[in-house]
Amino acid sequence: MSERPFAPATARNAGPILDVLGYELRNTRDLLEIGSGTGQHAVIFGAELLHLTWQTSDLEENHAGIHAWLRAAELSNVRQPLTVDVTNAVLPAESFDAVFSANTAHIMNFGAVEKMFALVSSVLTKNGVFCLYGPFRENDEFNTVSNAEFHRSLKAQDAAMGIRHLEDLDRFAAKGGMRRLRRYAMPANNCLIVWQKSAAEGVDDNA
Repeated sequence: MSERPFAPATARNAGPILDVLGYELRNTRDLLEIGSGTGQHAVIFGAELLHLTWQTSDLEENHAGIHAWLRAAELSNVRQPLTVDVTNAVLPAESFDAVFSANTAHIMNFGAVEKMFALVSSVLTKNGVFCLYGPFRENDEFNTVSNAEFHRSLKAQDAAMGIRHLEDLDRFAAKGGMRRLRRYAMPANNCLIVWQKSAAEGVDDNA
């Protein structure tokens, strides 16, 4: 595959996400990205966060596009993709001090989301952080009418998909010894949620 896949939404959201990651990942060194997709985020963020080694990963079917972006970018700190299916992946324990994933939880089925959190907790070192970007709902409510409509459209495509309850994600995180630290409001009615393994008490919401 010589032509690089391009997702317009990824290009649009990269700047705001990078602003948050620049702060949240300032003390980290080795990051695993779950669901690298087109590979755009990896090269954009890898080029700016040079202190990080960025490990891409996705299903085998998406590797060609990721390889194309990595070839074009020629970044020494962004690694070739691992084949990772969160439902059965086994990775070395405590091998990363950060994990990032974008727009994955509402595409996976509910059981896969729970397994993703279990995988994250297993690969994170103590005090490592998990940054998850996408749309979420809380207290059984959507933050906007457009997100409610988006949820219905996902369900129409596949009943297993849908915007997840933040309370469920917090519960999955807690099973793996992670606690939510911060929630950042992002453009297009999305959020970036940060959990930390063995984190201190308390939740800090940033509007």
